[in-house]
Amino acid sequence: MYRTHNCGDLSLDQLNQNVTLCGWVQKNRNKGFIIWIDLRDRYGITQLVFDEERTPKAIFENAQSLAREFVIQVQGTVIERESKNPNMTTGAIEVLVHDLKILNPSKTPPFTIENDTDGGEELRMQYRYLDIRRNPVKAKLLFRHRVSMAVRNYLSKAGFIDVETPYLIKSTPEGARDFVVPSRMNEGQFYALPQSPQTFKQLLMVGGMDRYFQIVKCFRDEDLRADRQPEFTQIDCEMAFVEQEDILNQFEGLTRHLLKEIKGIEVDTFPRISFDEAMKTYGNDKPDIRFGMTFCELNELAQGKGFSVFDSQELVVGITVPEAAEMSRKEIDALIEWVKRPQIGAKGLVYVKCLSDGSFKSSVDKFFSPEDLAAWAGHCKAQAGDLILVLSGDTKTTRTQLSALRMEMAERLGLRNPEVFAPLWVTDFPLLEWDDESKRYHAMHHPFTAPKPEHLNLLKSDPASVKANAYDLVLNGNEIGGGSIRIHNQELQSQMFDLLGFSKKEAQAQFGFLMDAFQYGAPPHGGIAFGLDRLVAILGGEETIRDFIAFPKNNSGRDVMIDAPAPIDDAQLAELSLKITAAKKE
Repeated sequence: MYRTHNCGDLSLDQLNQNVTLCGWVQKNRNKGFIIWIDLRDRYGITQLVFDEERTPKAIFENAQSLAREFVIQVQGTVIERESKNPNMTTGAIEVLVHDLKILNPSKTPPFTIENDTDGGEELRMQYRYLDIRRNPVKAKLLFRHRVSMAVRNYLSKAGFIDVETPYLIKSTPEGARDFVVPSRMNEGQFYALPQSPQTFKQLLMVGGMDRYFQIVKCFRDEDLRADRQPEFTQIDCEMAFVEQEDILNQFEGLTRHLLKEIKGIEVDTFPRISFDEAMKTYGNDKPDIRFGMTFCELNELAQGKGFSVFDSQELVVGITVPEAAEMSRKEIDALIEWVKRPQIGAKGLVYVKCLSDGSFKSSVDKFFSPEDLAAWAGHCKAQAGDLILVLSGDTKTTRTQLSALRMEMAERLGLRNPEVFAPLWVTDFPLLEWDDESKRYHAMHHPFTAPKPEHLNLLKSDPASVKANAYDLVLNGNEIGGGSIRIHNQELQSQMFDLLGFSKKEAQAQFGFLMDAFQYGAPPHGGIAFGLDRLVAILGGEETIRDFIAFPKNNSGRDVMIDAPAPIDDAQLAELSLKITAAKKE
């Protein structure tokens, strides 16, 4: 037996017991006649003591060689500490060592294995196995485990069955770029890694499984962000014989369960807004509703007054920033420069200060009277002490810009409390998006999303106006889940492929297996997929997912620890019937 206890187990309850512990040397304090070692494992830290008088001489001398991150096994007696540490679960005791084995020495780590480390991000990713020993990273991985188990337990109790689906599938033209895998046994042919198990979970519904879930790896070959990785994990779910309301209720239940189980928080309501309302009110389809600052359209009040910046534009729209009228001119000028950055792209910013005496001070006093500004304030529900910020331009771009400004102001004002959780559903998305470059429609979600039943008659006459039977679950300004009621009728699915520009031959080649399945009694069905990485990060109070993944990629999609992706040798290339030029290999 390597150990009788873990390093977080011991207390005065084990006083005078002989114990065996294993772990890593966290700290070494050598006073010459006495040595204290902090021994660490996943469960905690136990202080060891090597005493020149009470520890066997050979063991005491061996302890002199111990350094940080040595892996050791000790046997000793639990004794009471003279100077107790109330901040440690084991702070009332220490172990007087009478036997020591060095299981493995360690080189000096390239950064300190402490809560606050001196290692930069790239260095810590290169030595990720060392970074995982640090409490902040270890705690995030344990937290992820708690969330995953809570999901599994809830869905299992709700009658969902965990079914694995294939990783080697067929590449499809819709969605993001696929990662492709060459087939050695089928020369010139390729598998793709799944962007989601979409068609397989639909086939499971055709197969009568009724309720399916899977916590599954998915892959997308696209540019990375703080909340995106080339491989990511979904909580993938599908249900048969359901309408939209059934799915929303089921997964409101899951979200409530997670917030209660993981955070101890009760959530009463899940507001629902349409996609169109979200865009008009917040400028994006994943609004953060922990704070106000909703959009206020000012076209009727602000245009026709001789101010060409407004008069020539499609949309004039503002937000009311609470209690921000005291911002200095220097601060406002810095904010104007912020919105002019290429990432935002606004040409300028108009402001109105609602002063405490009931008057107004704005950057457009030359063009608008106090009565005009008072009308703005009334329309935007601005009170004395508030600040109105206004942008103008074409509708889509201006809403996007103001949405970014809204989030920035909320961040500056401390309104995005990570311990407050505000979920909502966004529904009634457009079914299709027109792409000017390819001159055809694309599915806003995916080609298997059903139109709203009341819009079926518009598919031929006015496809752009058709709304999807789709829904996204948003939490604190992040989309954590999205899904839809699926098409389960072969004729309607074929019509959808026609709208998306597939020829009959292309549709059969890509998705013939699914349309064939629909001819054998496919039930009405729908589902949802949660992004587990993002969900865990938000529940953990953060929006960056990387530290909640055991072995993440960097912003270039590289694993700097194992140095992947990497070239393969000529023999492997020949087996796969592939050729890569020397320049590309280098």
